[in-house]
Amino acid sequence: MKMTIRPANPEDADAIYGMIAELSVYEHGLQHSVTTAEEIRSMLFNPDSNSEALMCEIDGSTAGYAVITRSYSAWLGRRGMYMEDLYFSPNFRGLGAGKALLQYVAQHAVNHQCNRIEWSALDWDQSAREFYLSIDALPLNEWVRYRLDGAALEKFAAATPQSVLGL
Repeated sequence: MKMTIRPANPEDADAIYGMIAELSVYEHGLQHSVTTAEEIRSMLFNPDSNSEALMCEIDGSTAGYAVITRSYSAWLGRRGMYMEDLYFSPNFRGLGAGKALLQYVAQHAVNHQCNRIEWSALDWDQSAREFYLSIDALPLNEWVRYRLDGAALEKFAAATPQSVLGL
């Protein structure tokens, strides 16, 4: 088995889009994908993007990908990375490629002077949780993740400062 991990390029947008669709099926449609390959190409590979994708190929076939975004912790005064996705197509699971790609992300973080990587996993995804524990990653049980999106985001963004303050 020959494994290659490399930075993604705009030509990978279709493969990333296909794996996002697979991920949606894996997650039982909990997060319906609303993006397109063209949006991925224009947003992820924009020179102003704070995000990047990494591709994993096995024997010349696209096997998986990761999307990472650089972040900053005001509390620590250090850079960090948030990993939005770490995904492998079903026929490439169990080969050690996920661990290799996550290690590549870790090396990338260290090379960019980041002191942590954070990501989310679904509470029911026991295999993912066991994998992350096996590499000494710890769940952040004391933190609750929040999301403001869609109509709620639009409504809050459009509110006047007086209405936000309850005046």
